[in-house]
Amino acid sequence: MMDLTPKLADGAKVVQGYAEGRFRIGGEIFPHSVLVMPGVVEAWQVADLATASVDSLEPVLAAGRAGAVEVLIIGCGPRTQLVPRPLRDALKAAGIGVEGMDTGAAARTYNVMTMEDRKAAAALIVL
Repeated sequence: MMDLTPKLADGAKVVQGYAEGRFRIGGEIFPHSVLVMPGVVEAWQVADLATASVDSLEPVLAAGRAGAVEVLIIGCGPRTQLVPRPLRDALKAAGIGVEGMDTGAAARTYNVMTMEDRKAAAALIVL
């Protein structure tokens, strides 16, 4: 029988599920918004896109400057929103492309990119 289990890079994390107030990533439950990067999941102190700041994305920016992240998928909550210009400009300066979409679509897109072994990160706002 052929094994169809996705092969992930060492330490790669995928979003296994999400619901109101939480995410399940790498077998662990996170009851808050999260930043997901290669090998790292950390709390993101953002309740909605309006409260996101360049400072709040510093871990992603640092990963981009180091060449570990090339694209950031932002889960904006229940609906897609335009990523504010200061965030887009800071990400672009660090060599990171950005896409905003609803949180569910962002989680799925991040997973696909991770399984394709792309240098992706996700900033997911909890529903």
